[in-house]
Amino acid sequence: MTTTSTTAATNVRALVTCGLVAGPVYVGTSLAEALTRPGFDLTRHPWSVLANGDLGWIHVTNFVLTGVLLVAFAAGLRRALRGGRGEASAPVLVAVFGLSMIVAGLFRADPEPGFPVGTPEGPVPVSVHGLVHFAAGGIGFVGVAAACLVLGARYAAQRRPGWAWFCRVTGVVFLVAFAGLASSGGSPAGIIGFVAAIVLLFTWITAVAADILRTSAA
Repeated sequence: MTTTSTTAATNVRALVTCGLVAGPVYVGTSLAEALTRPGFDLTRHPWSVLANGDLGWIHVTNFVLTGVLLVAFAAGLRRALRGGRGEASAPVLVAVFGLSMIVAGLFRADPEPGFPVGTPEGPVPVSVHGLVHFAAGGIGFVGVAAACLVLGARYAAQRRPGWAWFCRVTGVVFLVAFAGLASSGGSPAGIIGFVAAIVLLFTWITAVAADILRTSAA
């Protein structure tokens, strides 16, 4: 292997590794915030509202950093998925998700009743930045769910049924959970279900990145 090809392979692995760490960064930071920020209730408040309050910059940074890691991962996918189904579309869809997280971080979600501390109970006015946040999230969520299905088809074509079903189930579950959150009116079941789906999604991203690193090194 030439020096140029070795360097290229190293660069691809570095980009794919960004996908490996994106999930632990986002989920770990969000859970730490959710369990320590005064007034935050995991059964009442979606993680996105953590971007509000005096410590909101932590979650904004979490959003943006995770988005950057996902865009880098998408660039690694573009180079790693040479040939076969989804070689072009899967990286684009993952990049859309990453960009949506950056936008969602820059345009904060509106406060929810009870959080940050001092936010009154009852309906909270919807702001422009709240609408942009929700729209960016919706676009990104649909994009990453589509990426799950595209990579599921790729794994099926490679005759790896376990991975194919993992991808497909993750995509469908995530879309159902997002729809449930949007239609539940902030019910505990809707919020907890969506949190579980977020954890599943980022577990999937980490697993796919690990699989690509393993198979590319074989």
